[in-house]
Amino acid sequence: MRVRAMRPTLSRRVAAPLSILLVLLGGCATDDTPTAGASAAPVTVTNCGTPVAVAAPPKRAVTLNQPATEIMLALGLGDRLAGTAYLDDAILPEHAATYASIPVLSEKYPSKEALLDAEPDFVYASFHSAFGDEGVGDRAALAGLGIGTYLSPAGCPKQHRPATLTVDDVFAEIRDVAAVFGVPERAEKLIADQRARITAAAARLDGAGQVSVLWWDAGTDAPSVGACCGSPNMIMSAAGVRNTFGDLAGSWADTSWETAIERNPDVIVLVDASWDAAAAKKAFLTQHPTLKNLPAVAGQRFVVIPFSSTSAGVRVVQGIETLAEGVVQLPGADR
Repeated sequence: MRVRAMRPTLSRRVAAPLSILLVLLGGCATDDTPTAGASAAPVTVTNCGTPVAVAAPPKRAVTLNQPATEIMLALGLGDRLAGTAYLDDAILPEHAATYASIPVLSEKYPSKEALLDAEPDFVYASFHSAFGDEGVGDRAALAGLGIGTYLSPAGCPKQHRPATLTVDDVFAEIRDVAAVFGVPERAEKLIADQRARITAAAARLDGAGQVSVLWWDAGTDAPSVGACCGSPNMIMSAAGVRNTFGDLAGSWADTSWETAIERNPDVIVLVDASWDAAAAKKAFLTQHPTLKNLPAVAGQRFVVIPFSSTSAGVRVVQGIETLAEGVVQLPGADR
């Protein structure tokens, strides 16, 4: 059984006007030792068009969604987590021991009551749904309770979302989070490591820019494919391959199998999720009376990428590496 540390009785929370900024003072009156090397200087970052200010680094944060949790762990901030929720996959092995020490508030999103019971001073989420009706409530309401919030830029409302998501947007998120928690130097070290891995992965596909990849996320009647501007396209662009449906608007888009056949991709990415397994996708394609004759299907030119590696976060580099290595290993890809 995990025991949550009690909040000192002198801690205070103060909220600023919601239309201006979200101010966090959580933990200012505690005697807890901050993470080694953390800066206590006030910080303001702009998130989804809203300034988010912290007077001091949060000490009792809660993460919602796997990418947010793993960014915190990759920055060595597990000791700042009062709780976490909503994984899509097993936590990265290198962070498993730290994760095991953090209270899990819910398998999916916790109720607002369960969230408040954890006495958070900050909530960090990856997907817009976390602050919606099925999540813990909107950000303004949490700000009214003195709880700061941050949402991954990839999950921001459309008007504040990056027009075309890139790995630099993921790195900007890592920098924001590190700044809020007073450890900016850790962000630079993590980003340098990830850039090096991405460069090495892309080098595996040097000259493969004409390899076309159909990114199939879900759907059999009208397949949902990676379009111009979200995580799938980000991963394909970073790996150095061509997105078969890069002309479609949005992060993902519904298309038709007839169009897929016309475009004749060299490779098909099968996203693997617990609710929509890659094996089932492969069986559908190979048993379909028409699709089984598509050269990529007939030639078994599939690359399987876990869903957890397709969301903006530290696993994006794994998605890039998996795609690059998969294409290199496939028979008959036009490299």
